[in-house]
Amino acid sequence: MTATDHHPSNHKARMGNRPDIVLIVADDMGFSDLGCYGGEANTPCLDALGRRGTRFSQFYNSPRCSPSRASLLTGQYPHSVGVGILNFDDTPEGYPGNLSGSSVTIPEALSQSGYVTYMSGKWHIASDMYQPSSAWPTRRGFDHFFGTLDGAASYYRPHTLTRGEENSEAEAAQDADFYYTDAIAGNAVGFIEDHAANRADEPMFLYVPFTAPHWPLHAREEDIAKYRGRFGQGWDQLRQQRLQRLRREGLIDADAALSARDPQVPAWDEAEHKDWEVRRMEGYAAQIDRLDQGVQRIVDSMTQHRDFANTLFIFVSDNGGCAEEMPADAVEDFVTGFGLPLPETTKSGQPVVVGSRPDVMPGGEDTYQSYGRSWANLSNTPFREYKHWVHEGGISAPFIVHWPDGFHGGDICHDPSHLPDVLPTILDAAGATYPIRASNGEPAPALEGHSLVPMLRENDGGAWQDMERYLFWEHEGNAGVRRGRWKLVRKYGLDWELYDIDTDRAEACDRAAEHPELVREMAEQYHRWAERCGVVPREKVLALYAERGHALPEG
Repeated sequence: MTATDHHPSNHKARMGNRPDIVLIVADDMGFSDLGCYGGEANTPCLDALGRRGTRFSQFYNSPRCSPSRASLLTGQYPHSVGVGILNFDDTPEGYPGNLSGSSVTIPEALSQSGYVTYMSGKWHIASDMYQPSSAWPTRRGFDHFFGTLDGAASYYRPHTLTRGEENSEAEAAQDADFYYTDAIAGNAVGFIEDHAANRADEPMFLYVPFTAPHWPLHAREEDIAKYRGRFGQGWDQLRQQRLQRLRREGLIDADAALSARDPQVPAWDEAEHKDWEVRRMEGYAAQIDRLDQGVQRIVDSMTQHRDFANTLFIFVSDNGGCAEEMPADAVEDFVTGFGLPLPETTKSGQPVVVGSRPDVMPGGEDTYQSYGRSWANLSNTPFREYKHWVHEGGISAPFIVHWPDGFHGGDICHDPSHLPDVLPTILDAAGATYPIRASNGEPAPALEGHSLVPMLRENDGGAWQDMERYLFWEHEGNAGVRRGRWKLVRKYGLDWELYDIDTDRAEACDRAAEHPELVREMAEQYHRWAERCGVVPREKVLALYAERGHALPEG
């Protein structure tokens, strides 16, 4: 962690004043997409919070939406709380896809300590998205909820839009100017204002999981216009430029290497349909831009109505950039494979052209596209791979913590940490205790993470780092384990690879043959963890899907 001389001047005086807590999640945003992480998008609010607070260079998520949210909210590995893949009910042989009642969520724990809890945004950890169940936000600790139960949908008319426990899709359908990112931010601001008016003496927890910049590429035209020409150099030059900015920011070492261009991605000079490709990235950047505008609205409201200096603000992305394409000739199978409906018309009755087609420029309500592997390779600069995989590109997250009254500012933390650390960090900062009982009355499971507060407060990353700590991942048979500088990782069906992350975060030099004993030791730790957490072997999952006549898209 980079040292600074700044100390919170009034921290001791305010120790008895419990902080408000704001937890914001981006969806499918790569490691280097924010401006303060080297990206091209205009993100002044998050950049300021990151540079005034603490940015993490080695914070890890899970490689998929639902597992990350389950892990973030419970402090557990996702498999052990029922969400190993997505919110699909694969019982009894597989995961239920439903947040387990044997876990404790952040709002449940905070509620017991006097916090009022609010959520605006994407849930995606309940298998039944139409009938309220024990896995709905309102049944897992949130006093107030506005958002969507499913994982992705039109930004202009989102599916499963819900207020409390009532379907609210009509709100979007009847509002010609409805745009989901704005609605998420607007409802979050409404919660802040209502809290200030009616429960000002009580601390609040606000969870805001945006869907931006997850596909479809839906963005307001005025935001897209800001980026005209910005990406015309193409992904090869832009990846090099991001690498240089990441070095200057101090987020990676000055001699850190850039991963090789994905072998499935053509050189920019050889790419076809360049105008359309540029437009795709313009739309993606515009989605992030609008997300940052939403965060600014939330910060402004907290500043006006609450005490933002005594607000613990946390920002994270749920997984790496997404390489999923929407082939025009098979887009229906692609989208419905996720259990999502395809929009046929816009609100005004115009046909929606679905699929990533070079003859259709994305952005409007009448389109439904993704930005694809080539640009995801840029989003995850300087790393390999994407969402779904547990190489660095799939699990490395921008992570920002800002709390002027509680922590030092202007720091970069280089110690490895991960999503299960968020719940204990929040409880520690709030002075809240972890409940003895889970929501179903069973004994609460031991937390898998630990609080980052001592590190953030003492500003001493070197003393904090636990070289023997293990971090684990599994998704769709892709597996990984990290201890200290070493990371063992494999793609499903392939051999283990071993990387020295201290010198090779691009994962270019496999050291497995040099260190067979280390490979065996770390693999054994992984298998013990997988058994303890209830990881379902991929072979069993695939056999289950074959038996039931369906399979999940593999990305």
